[in-house]
Amino acid sequence: MVQPVVHRGARTHSAYKIQSMDANYFVLTTDPRADAVRFVQVIEIFEIGGATPPNRHAIADETFYVLFGEGVAICGGARIAVRQGDSFLVRAGHEHVVENTGGTRLYCLTTMVPDEGFADLIRNGVPWQLDSADLQVLAGDAA
Repeated sequence: MVQPVVHRGARTHSAYKIQSMDANYFVLTTDPRADAVRFVQVIEIFEIGGATPPNRHAIADETFYVLFGEGVAICGGARIAVRQGDSFLVRAGHEHVVENTGGTRLYCLTTMVPDEGFADLIRNGVPWQLDSADLQVLAGDAA
């Protein structure tokens, strides 16, 4: 039976890099397989200067909410500066890049609907250890 509520504390989340040399890593907050849902939600953490590779999703819309830090979102010829409190939506089929342009890590709460295999890609990556700075942001204690 599927539980009506799933709760995880900041220190219990699993984190992964898709590839060990990547400059960003992911904290799975909602996992389609584990949570029996049709979307995936992550906190994507970008090292200083880190960026996603150019990517697009065939049928999934992806929304980003900046929890901490600053960067740029590049999509459809637009280059949009983003910082804490900003959100942006990338519609299915559009190539996009998110880049950390700030002096700290960039943290984005990212939701992709439907999942389109993103959670499997993350989960099959390299397990990653969150450090104290990550846990401060996840717990809402970052200055």
